[in-house]
Amino acid sequence: MNTLSYGLLSILTRSSKSGYELMQHIQPIWKAKHSQIYPLLAQLEQNGFVQHVHVHQTDKPDKKVYSITSSGQEALRTWIHQPTGEPVHRDELLLKIYCIGMVDAEKAKQVVEEREAYYRKMAEFCEERMKITAEESVIPLQELTLGDPLFGPYVLLEKALLDLRANIEWCEWVKSRL
Repeated sequence: MNTLSYGLLSILTRSSKSGYELMQHIQPIWKAKHSQIYPLLAQLEQNGFVQHVHVHQTDKPDKKVYSITSSGQEALRTWIHQPTGEPVHRDELLLKIYCIGMVDAEKAKQVVEEREAYYRKMAEFCEERMKITAEESVIPLQELTLGDPLFGPYVLLEKALLDLRANIEWCEWVKSRL
């Protein structure tokens, strides 16, 4: 199985979801398209890691809602113990920044400001998700422990916010250098 397959299984540990809902939940962590997710769900089901039920909808086409099976949970436990690969980081902005001296300061500033706006938008999204997670939790988020089902989402949101704030700070620094 590939990493995206494990990602889908990971999300299903919290609750059952449709393919579309899985795509929405995984996007902040791992970029994936419909064309990747649906074939993987079929493969995961064929391997016995997920199962689905048809949900009738009156105003839309029926949908499949997927749940993780005990075999899927065991596959996740095994995967967690395997060595983690090095992070993959490809960012077109970094290539542009490498040669940013080729354009005037105004254009350079525009490039950085566009990315800064993106980081701010993503930070707002993560802060909103943090509020939702806090509402779902019966205890304050800072008191969550490893066994709590919200622990993983909470620490991931914290990481995302720290990364985004650092990126915003970096954009501000670059603009000051222009």
